[in-house]
Amino acid sequence: MPLSKFAFRPGINNDVTAYSNEGGWIDGDKVRFRLGFPEKMGGWVRQTPTSFLGACRSLHTWASLNGDKNIGVGTSSKFYVNQSNAFYDITPIRATSSAGSVTFSATDGSSEITVSHTSHGAVLGDFVTFSGAATLGGTITANVLNQEYYITELVDENSYKIQARAADTSISSITVDGVLTPSLVTANSSDTGDGGASVVGEYQINVGLDTEVVGTGWGAGTWSADGWGDASSEAVVSSGLRLWSQDNFGEDLLFNARDGNIYYWNTSLGTSSRAVALSTVSGASKTPTVSRQILVSDRDRHIISFGCDPEATPGVQDPLVIRFSSQESLTDWQTLPTNSAGELRLGSGSEIIAAVETRQQVLVFTDTTLYTMQYLGDPTFFGINAVSENITIASFNAAIAVDDTVFWMGEGDFYAFTGAVQRLPCTVRDHVFNDFNKNQYRKVSTGVNAQHSEIWWFYPSASSATNDKYVVYNYAENVWYYGALPRTAWVDQGVYEFPIAASTDNYLYFQENGLDDGSSNPASAITSYITSAPVDIGDGENFVLVKRLMPDVIFRDSTEPSPVLDITTRVRNKSAGPFNKETSSSVSDDTELVNLRLRGRQMSVDVRSDLAGTTWRLGTLRYDIRPDGRR
Repeated sequence: MPLSKFAFRPGINNDVTAYSNEGGWIDGDKVRFRLGFPEKMGGWVRQTPTSFLGACRSLHTWASLNGDKNIGVGTSSKFYVNQSNAFYDITPIRATSSAGSVTFSATDGSSEITVSHTSHGAVLGDFVTFSGAATLGGTITANVLNQEYYITELVDENSYKIQARAADTSISSITVDGVLTPSLVTANSSDTGDGGASVVGEYQINVGLDTEVVGTGWGAGTWSADGWGDASSEAVVSSGLRLWSQDNFGEDLLFNARDGNIYYWNTSLGTSSRAVALSTVSGASKTPTVSRQILVSDRDRHIISFGCDPEATPGVQDPLVIRFSSQESLTDWQTLPTNSAGELRLGSGSEIIAAVETRQQVLVFTDTTLYTMQYLGDPTFFGINAVSENITIASFNAAIAVDDTVFWMGEGDFYAFTGAVQRLPCTVRDHVFNDFNKNQYRKVSTGVNAQHSEIWWFYPSASSATNDKYVVYNYAENVWYYGALPRTAWVDQGVYEFPIAASTDNYLYFQENGLDDGSSNPASAITSYITSAPVDIGDGENFVLVKRLMPDVIFRDSTEPSPVLDITTRVRNKSAGPFNKETSSSVSDDTELVNLRLRGRQMSVDVRSDLAGTTWRLGTLRYDIRPDGRR
């Protein structure tokens, strides 16, 4: 009897009933589609053995004129430049105390140090570097005090606490929750001094939250946002979630903490220099001092600030105002007849959510309306047009441009803009949005994997406070698939050979590099699988005997000497009943056939791999199927 071919449709579809999806796939993980067939995704390796502090929400890559490759890394705690596979802390300084305004006090038998500084302006988790301190008289020496510290407790607006640690211990050895992993230094009875009259405290900009806080009351917001001791007036503290935008201006870097200042890092000063407020750069004129987002328009070389303070009212943020610098200028923002600086204000919505640059224009999302912003030249320079209303966008990082098409996740749908807004038909929509922590929408992050024509969205599932799932739209194949992977930011290959992603374990990873999970040492296997919808065997009425399987799979580029793939064939007697029998077989390159002897009316196939060093691509399965009567 001739063999029956089982060629399943590409993509995953589980938003319809299983029977309606006959001939398709209904579930999977770490599997993509190429030319209509499923294959295992690539693995990942750590970009560097060093971790970063905080939750990373932004990555940007660029190259310096001297050939250095750079990654801007914005986290909830810090801002880094990653260069030559090492992290350099360039977090801007918020304030520097006058000498002698900071004092210390220690308690015998404790590593906890109380720092007194009137109106310090710090929040819990801030970082401060002390210099000029003298010994307290015992084990708390000058070298112990004169280093960078994490603020572990806020006492009041004039004092806070740190934990003394061994001298010259890297701040990177502090875990995300502030617990010190190196040896702590315990004060003794001789530590009765206050550090002397020369202590200087250098405070980095306030940290942001790494998760949304829902509800009101103590802790629902940044410390001192309201009156001391008052409950927060915020219902959902969206401004507290630390989000960054960044872009390079030539070889230098501009970055902006959402609803905060704009900062500038001069590459030529080296990695030992910190970024500074743009307003402090020599020649700065009328620069914005609070902004939602910044980008550099590649086409016309303007720096554009979205949701910023108007030129006429510096320091007072208007979430619908857009300002742009004079062309080719970092510092000239004053609107004059002799330059191309200017200001616009959107007329619809209450706030700008995000802006995305394409080759021809910039798309600007408010909470209600989508605008296009186009360069027109002298005398108006930029024009704004509303192109769609009543659309949503899940987060500041939920949209991505591929050439002149912009894709984004909304609050319950996926969209694309190609000159007009269209909803993307999504075959996994219910799967994604029915298992979604909607209190953490602003953590949604997207990225493009151009090598595989994919748009990735990372999001938190219903039971998670951080990103643990992904959904992919393959725009070349026009199919969807999904899985589990903890990533919070992504940037595609270009400056680097591989895409780079930030993980919830505080490491950067080269994606599509190798075949395994490089988050462990040695690397571990990646479990990849895909499961088909039930398909009628024969006419679906009579029982059928499934005698043999002829596999069709290739293991090209596998590093495992003997790669195998597990193919499980399941059968059942009723269309709505459980699968009552199955046979699993390990298939290799030289497997010609697998004996099964399964009897039923419907069949489903599960293809799975959990062997390190293995990559696979499935072709068309063939089964030897024979009639076997009605019962």
